[in-house]
Amino acid sequence: MADQKPVRSLRSLGPTNAPKANLHASPPLVLALGFLALIVLGTLLFKMPFSTKAPISWFDAFFTATSAVTVTGLMVIEPATVLTTTGQIIMTILVQIGGLGFVTFAVLAMLSLGKRISLKQQALALEAFNQTNVSKIKQTAFSVFKIAFSIQFITMIWLTIWWSKTYGLKHAAYLAYFHVTMAFNNAGISLYEHSLIGFVHDPISLLTISLMIALGGLGFPVIINLLNKRRWSLLSPYTKLILIGTAILNIVGFIAIWLFETGNPSTIGGLPLHEQAAASWLQIISSRTSGFIAMEPQQMETSSVLLIMLYMFIGGGSLSTASGIKLGTFIVLIAAVVSYLKHREEVVLMQRSVVPDTVQKSLSLVLITFSLFFIGLLLISLFDHLPLDSLMFEVMSAITTTGMSFGITAELSLPSQFVLTILMFAGRLGPLTLVYSLATRRRSRIRYPEMHFQVG
Repeated sequence: MADQKPVRSLRSLGPTNAPKANLHASPPLVLALGFLALIVLGTLLFKMPFSTKAPISWFDAFFTATSAVTVTGLMVIEPATVLTTTGQIIMTILVQIGGLGFVTFAVLAMLSLGKRISLKQQALALEAFNQTNVSKIKQTAFSVFKIAFSIQFITMIWLTIWWSKTYGLKHAAYLAYFHVTMAFNNAGISLYEHSLIGFVHDPISLLTISLMIALGGLGFPVIINLLNKRRWSLLSPYTKLILIGTAILNIVGFIAIWLFETGNPSTIGGLPLHEQAAASWLQIISSRTSGFIAMEPQQMETSSVLLIMLYMFIGGGSLSTASGIKLGTFIVLIAAVVSYLKHREEVVLMQRSVVPDTVQKSLSLVLITFSLFFIGLLLISLFDHLPLDSLMFEVMSAITTTGMSFGITAELSLPSQFVLTILMFAGRLGPLTLVYSLATRRRSRIRYPEMHFQVG
């Protein structure tokens, strides 16, 4: 009789002689504590003499570490002038870990050492990778690692060559390393005083950076599916929907920003058409949680600012370096509305029925994110009496970890800045995951009678 391949289970992957232990903390809580530990470590590193050219306060170090780990990009200091080269490299490492997720590095480290993953570690990895199959953890972890660093390495080489004509080879390599890391991980931190505004005359650089932002924001499941299948007909429905949704959002936003700003002399009004196009493209791509700018938001038209805030709220794909409510959530909600208007009992996407739990999760995520946005805005408006539009933009940028700013972050009072750190942390962890970390989800066996409740 031929040998039969044993079926792998959750228990078989863990050590057979390991003592039994209860999972006292939920996986989302462990994730939250992991990010918090990184922030504390980053705070300590930024306080070291080798990280800054002049001493900074503990809170400035804490804010900077939080912004880096959550890949937000809001700053109370100028990285180019305050941080040393060592401090800037520490920042890129924190951004890289925060962007790819510390769980990816943890799983890779364990696998590299030949260690089996315990039940607790499996639950944590499943939560982080948004997977239901344990057998895919190893494959996903290595795929994320290889894809991320391959894309970044190739782009660094290209930008080094392109920028070497202006900055020299050594400095160009460093600038390429820093900005590609920030772009792919959707952090948006720049070593230039006005971000990428000075590159409006260099469309090649703007298009390269925008490509990094877009790839980082697609989500690794989409990139992996594209690399494995390579034909549209073979792609999963999720990948197709994310690609279509991304294309629609980017093209519509690009045209809208260009039309809104083409007559604005404070932004792109006086530029040639090809430079207007490149600046508009980067601005709208970056608005989906990156933070690089080719125009100062405070100088843009109100219509442009509102559109950017909407794009911040939507964000990028699931399991990506971007945040926001995620494009997939937005698509599910649109499908739910369409199904209701068509009197369908099921929510349908690409001839597939969306399970009710996904719709409920999407609605919860939107409500929680908006609630955090409103509470944060209310608190900051009590602490600082600044124009409402600038406060709204700053709070939305924090909760969606975008990093675009009206230039008021450093001017805010200490309580307001602390509120921003909480919003950045919640936005990176995921508002829904944050709520799960505070209360373990339990299934109730109690069933209640249905009722009709008037809405709308």
